[in-house]
Amino acid sequence: MADEPLVLGIETSCDETGVGIVRGTTLLADAVASSVDTHARFGGVVPEIASRAHLEAMVPTIERALKTAGISARDLDGIAVTAGPGLAGALLVGVSAAKAYAYALNKPLYGVNHLASHICVDQLEHGPLPEPTMALLVSGGHSSLLLAPDITSDVRPMGATIDDAAGEAFDKIARVLNLGFPGGPVIDRLAKEGDPRAIAFPRGLTGPRDPAYDFSFSGLKTAVARWIEAKRNAGEEVPVRDVAASFQEAVADVLTRKAVRACKDEGVDHLMIGGGVAANSRLRALAQERCERAGIRLRVPRPGLCTDNGAMVAALGAEMVARNRPASDLELSADSSLPVTEPHVPGAAHEPGGAHEPGGAHAHPHDHDHVHEVSKKNLYS
Repeated sequence: MADEPLVLGIETSCDETGVGIVRGTTLLADAVASSVDTHARFGGVVPEIASRAHLEAMVPTIERALKTAGISARDLDGIAVTAGPGLAGALLVGVSAAKAYAYALNKPLYGVNHLASHICVDQLEHGPLPEPTMALLVSGGHSSLLLAPDITSDVRPMGATIDDAAGEAFDKIARVLNLGFPGGPVIDRLAKEGDPRAIAFPRGLTGPRDPAYDFSFSGLKTAVARWIEAKRNAGEEVPVRDVAASFQEAVADVLTRKAVRACKDEGVDHLMIGGGVAANSRLRALAQERCERAGIRLRVPRPGLCTDNGAMVAALGAEMVARNRPASDLELSADSSLPVTEPHVPGAAHEPGGAHEPGGAHAHPHDHDHVHEVSKKNLYS
């Protein structure tokens, strides 16, 4: 274990300031500072508020993770950070912090993809990913089916949401039902007391001529909202628990049906489900049922690792180090629309003469500067 890469990961793509530390595939620390309560007043994430919250939480969260792991920052073998996709301002906070730590500690920097990180985090719970892995990622911003022959270099999109993501639909229906924000947990809780067959809500893009692996939840969202509106206009009480259960069943049905179909079509016998909505109890149960019938092994991380966290970024960073993938250079930028086909953003840092080679073209210009050395000692000893 001592020979495995020790990596710190920073995640700031949305409203969670996540810092994780892993050694190989072993999780040592997973520190999270959330600003969700602040955003709840507005019914959704406010980018400017999220960015400011990341600024305030960054250093304390990193220090908490280091303390939990029982290590010094100088012990690290690398710094990984979410470079995209996500909210531009929020991403910039994380990328800037990662670059500062990498520069001060003279450690390699790895800018990684948020979606690929959601896949890689499962290694911390169930061991190395099979290759290839089929992944269903479901969150507030993404609903994607991805085939990953190599999580560090080869991730292929099979299908994605063409309008509202599943998590976004949960939030919008919760708002219509006056259940607050975020909507996923409360709908999941109420649905357990409702009848999933009470209301026949539509299953988008499941017809014979529809795209096999793409998702659409906009029509479902509109159908649920209109059903609720009709009840209210008629002066009738809205059966909130039945609505929650029927809506949730429609989402889980479509997601799992398409994911299992993709596994069968591609001859893949493993399905990994990740992202915040993967914490939904009905999605997990229905996926397990359908995977067992199809002879597919289901891998789902525990709920705490499904939502955005630094552990997933550290996990992918550690895999980059273990496979000798090129590090990013210190000109790394945040990319709010970074495609999933780019699991990481490489640079010249590990090429001959790169930033971490003695005398390299990108070597730190102040490696022997007294003031810089003093500041590094004070900040990171």
